[in-house]
Order: sequence, then structure tokens, then C-alpha cells
Amino acid sequence: MASSRDRQRKLARAKYDRQQARRADREHRRRRVSAGVGATLAVLLIAAGGAWIGGVFDSEKTDTSASDDCLWTPLSTESNPDLKNVGTPPTKDIPEDGTETMTITTDKGAPIVVTVDVTNSPCAAASFSYLAGRSFFDNTECHELTTEGALHCGDPAGTGQGGPTYSYYDENLPAGAPEPEPSASAAPTTEVTYPRGTVAVLGNPKGVNGSQFLIFHKDFTSADPQYSVLGTVTGGLDTLAAIAKIPAVENEAGDKVKPKDKITIKTLTVGTGTVGTAPSASAGAAPAASVQS
Repeated sequence: MASSRDRQRKLARAKYDRQQARRADREHRRRRVSAGVGATLAVLLIAAGGAWIGGVFDSEKTDTSASDDCLWTPLSTESNPDLKNVGTPPTKDIPEDGTETMTITTDKGAPIVVTVDVTNSPCAAASFSYLAGRSFFDNTECHELTTEGALHCGDPAGTGQGGPTYSYYDENLPAGAPEPEPSASAAPTTEVTYPRGTVAVLGNPKGVNGSQFLIFHKDFTSADPQYSVLGTVTGGLDTLAAIAKIPAVENEAGDKVKPKDKITIKTLTVGTGTVGTAPSASAGAAPAASVQS
């Protein structure tokens, strides 16, 4: 009879093989899509060359603004009554670089200040700015302290199903940490997918983002990242640390993630940051300037 250790090794190996198979399948699909895109680009380049020869591009200015638009996919309150209709953000003339400052004032201490990465998350940044301007987040509850080490906020319904009546896709999904070999002697990975202080948008289902977001109060590493990064906490880390100490109790589904003490966002505002400047890599950097909504 195989020992418990042998069975564990076989199970670990089987899990590793499945992960490798899925990774190979994803890579195969990616190469197939890339090949199709390459062929399409070749055809387009040939067509563009003919058009250039024909003088199509002789005008002084070409309108390329459509390529920079954000796509807001409409959602229905009939199919999801937890959604809140406050309209839809603009689709054009959206800032595409620099940073913005998001200030979250809770009932648990000093405000939490976030440097929003507009350059890498322009649509998410535009959405949060739009919703903040309509007081969407004010007097809402952060209803979970997740097992991944994050504070879960942004759902006015407090159910995990709420948000605005539109969605948008991932823009700034981090690379997954390498999966370790199924060996007891393998050194643990040192790469962190979501460092402490990372703020990420949360989609339900994955990639269908709205108003929900996570603030990581400790490092979290994942081989299959699920959350697109919005920005980094640059002020109020003491408040975040205090919130992280609140015990979690079971919610209605029986998951031990509900804060024992209610955590309320009093206000959430978004103001202009520094254009052309990337957010600080350090979660302990000095707080950003005060914000005007």
C-alpha cells in the first residue's frame, strides 16, 4: 500500500500536469490567434500601401480617436436588481496617461489615499472618477475581508453582485507568479502578484468589472491573477492595517469573510493627479495632495 507521502506526491504531480496542460492549451490558442492577426495585418498593410499610392492619406489630419474609446457594456436591473443606475461614463476624450488621486474616507481612521494608474487603466480610472462624481460609493459598506488578504468594497448592495448598470474589461492584469515544481525541496517563489497596498478592480464574473474593488492589506501571490490593477495606496496604510485586524465572521453563505465591525465608506472622491507620472511603486510613500471632487 502506498504511503501517505507517496499519495500526496502523486496528487501534486497530477495537479502540476493538469496546470501544464492548461498552460499549453492557452499558449496554443494564443499562437493560433497571433497567426490569424499576423495574416490579417499583412492584408491590411498591402491594402494600406495601395491606398497610400492612391492618395487616400493625403489629407492633413486623420481622426484616430475611435481607437482610444472605452467600451461600456450595458447591464440590466431587471436581470440583476442589485445594480444601481447612475448613467454611463463618457466614451471619448478620456485621459490616457498620468495619475489621479482617489481618497477613501471611512469610519475607521485617517483617509486611505490611492494613486490611480491612468496610463495602464484608463477605462477603470474613468469609471471610478465618473462614479465618485455621482457619490456612488458614499455611505456604502466594505462587506468582506477576503481570505486573500484584501478589503472588498464598492458594492452598494453589499452582496457581491452590485454595481453600476455597465461593465468594462480588464486592462492591467498582472503576470501570474511561476508555479513551483511539485518537489519538497523546491524553494518558495519570491514574486508577489499583488503587493500590500495594491488596489484592484473585481469582476463578477472575472473580467466583467464595475464598481467593486479590493485593497490588499498584505502581499498576495497567484499563478492565475483574477483582478486588474487600478492603483496603489500612497497614504493611510495605518488605517488599512487597523481594518485588517478586525475579526471576520460567517456571512449568509457561511463564508468567514464578513467584518465583525461594520466598515463604512463615508466618501470616495477622485481628483487630478500628475499627468505623465506613473504611480509610486512603494505602498508606503508620502500621501498625495488633497483632493477636490
